[in-house]
Amino acid sequence: MDIGAVDHVEFYVGDAQQSAFYLCTAFGFRICGQSGPETGQPHHRSLLLRQGGIEIVLTSALSPAHPAAAYVAQHGDGVANIAFEVTDAAKAFELAVERGATPVKPPAVHSKDGTEVVTASVLGFGDVAHRFVQRSGDREQFLPGVMDIIAPDPDEGEHLLSTVDHAAICLPAGRLRPTVAFYEKVFGFSQIFEEFIEVGTQAMDSKVVQSPSGKVTFTLIEPVTDREPGQIDTFLARHGGAGVQHLALLCDDIVGAVETLGNRGVKFLQTPGSYYDQLQERFARPNLQVEDLRRTNVLIDEDHWGQVFQIFSQSQHVRKTFFWEVIDRHGARTFGSGNIKALYEAVAREKAAS
Repeated sequence: MDIGAVDHVEFYVGDAQQSAFYLCTAFGFRICGQSGPETGQPHHRSLLLRQGGIEIVLTSALSPAHPAAAYVAQHGDGVANIAFEVTDAAKAFELAVERGATPVKPPAVHSKDGTEVVTASVLGFGDVAHRFVQRSGDREQFLPGVMDIIAPDPDEGEHLLSTVDHAAICLPAGRLRPTVAFYEKVFGFSQIFEEFIEVGTQAMDSKVVQSPSGKVTFTLIEPVTDREPGQIDTFLARHGGAGVQHLALLCDDIVGAVETLGNRGVKFLQTPGSYYDQLQERFARPNLQVEDLRRTNVLIDEDHWGQVFQIFSQSQHVRKTFFWEVIDRHGARTFGSGNIKALYEAVAREKAAS
């Protein structure tokens, strides 16, 4: 199937312009394209946002005929399609359907002025689809004949964020192993990591699948039903089923990125001070200064390959479901699960001391 990187992520949202305003002013994205009635798309309006190697499409329904209308009614704003770069979209679609995927849209060719893009879509988890995207010609055109590209902004802004590192996906209880098997069979992914995470009286089961290219990574999580309900149960109830809980965006200077994003209005989760008091016990030599981490609320974890630094935004979603992660990898290949226990213990220490 030859899946490369994440080509783009499409959100279905109630108001594409409002969502774009937040991502541009707070996270530094730029609007680079648009489609709608003016481009022959009467049932929806889409905006293309870019930063570094990240491309996000925001789509709002203009009539009940577009699937974004039903999606937003059920879930609110959220990720509806995670698109894959492929060398042959028609062949990838054919193979995926042969292997058991549900077809969403058959192959279609979009071309203009020597640029050609072939797309096709199948269903992934829940009602989130995967679009196969085959490109030749000018990559900047994105979807020729469908989306008008806006002239580049002379002020490109800072490229604080470079690529989509991974997507974290919440699944209903009992769907974790079948979903792993589905991605292995249909898309040729491999399971690269698994962990059973206990936090007090709550627990969750997690497995990570990744494309052969190593450029598409999904962290799949399901709640454990014989424990007290936790954040995964809350997401599933509020979202109305399986969905993307957060997208992690990679950067190469997380302290500087968090300071800049914070100044632009991004609200991040606060970390108890006692978390940083224990860092010297957890890590002999943190790669970043502890005081810088404390000041910015950045978390640190470590695996066999190196360290990972991460921070999570507060959810701006009306249902408090989807949020963003900013991540900086110093060799580490895992996903910071050690921070779940460390944060829980830090909160408990502060409660005991108060």
